[in-house]
Amino acid sequence: MKTAAIYSRKSIYSSKGESLENQIKSCKDYLSRDEFYNFLIYQDEGFSGKNINRPQFKTMLRAARDKKFNILICYRLDRVSRNVSDFSKLIDELNKNGISFISVAEQFDTSKPMGRAMMYIASVFSQLERETIAERVMDNMLELSKSGRWLGGRTPTGFKSTAVTSIDEYLNERTLFKLFPIKEEIEIVQLIYEEYTKKQSLAKVAKYLLQNNFKTRMNNDFSSVTIAGILHSPVYVRATGKVFVFLNKKGIETIGNPDGIHGMLSYNKRKGKTGPYRECDKWIYAMANHEGVVSGSTWLEVQEILHRLQKK
Repeated sequence: MKTAAIYSRKSIYSSKGESLENQIKSCKDYLSRDEFYNFLIYQDEGFSGKNINRPQFKTMLRAARDKKFNILICYRLDRVSRNVSDFSKLIDELNKNGISFISVAEQFDTSKPMGRAMMYIASVFSQLERETIAERVMDNMLELSKSGRWLGGRTPTGFKSTAVTSIDEYLNERTLFKLFPIKEEIEIVQLIYEEYTKKQSLAKVAKYLLQNNFKTRMNNDFSSVTIAGILHSPVYVRATGKVFVFLNKKGIETIGNPDGIHGMLSYNKRKGKTGPYRECDKWIYAMANHEGVVSGSTWLEVQEILHRLQKK
């Protein structure tokens, strides 16, 4: 009796779309039409197909090298990979170990020459689809950032979010959100920048705020992490050309005209609202509609201190 490995993947934990269970059932039904198989099941949930850095995928590869199965089957080609290079390496690895590959949805069977040819063509289009989606997301993010508007979520210390309504060129009513200062909180922010340039220590600034009974918006003590977030944030800087140069050197894309008055907002820093941070070259910092509260020179001085101490 032959052994077949079934690989299934779903990008996010969700009951919608092609569930792992449905993918596995489709694969079993496909093979069981012809003969009986033993099945080895490998499933990754919450992982993208853009690369092969997935735990169960790696386990499946080790099993392939140990020749523990004769066929690898998946529900659809992009469940295995959306990257042509990674997919090609996988097929080479399978061929080297005498393992056939089958995709149920596309009806590809690498035991046949036409199946191998069509499979590579489909993998090219799968990668193209992924890259097109990523490009569209980035384009949308760039368009949003050009408006300099607040996109929602928890507002930074010192600001509140207020809806501003206007009429566009087509006489349609448009509502966007703008940050407005909270005087008492802004004074604390400015104090944090002032004390940090003197003390050059997050812990010492936190101790100073505690001793002088300064509290966060939620009436908690300021932690070093909270203070670091305030000091790193571009929302407070009165952005200048030198600020733009500094950000560009870090690989951050900047949008707008620095006027030494308005602050900046960051976009595309994280994957989702609370996901991991992206690489700096994916970040977008745009001139915003609110006024900054810290001079460009002070903000840059603070960034230099933060960077220098971080290297120690």
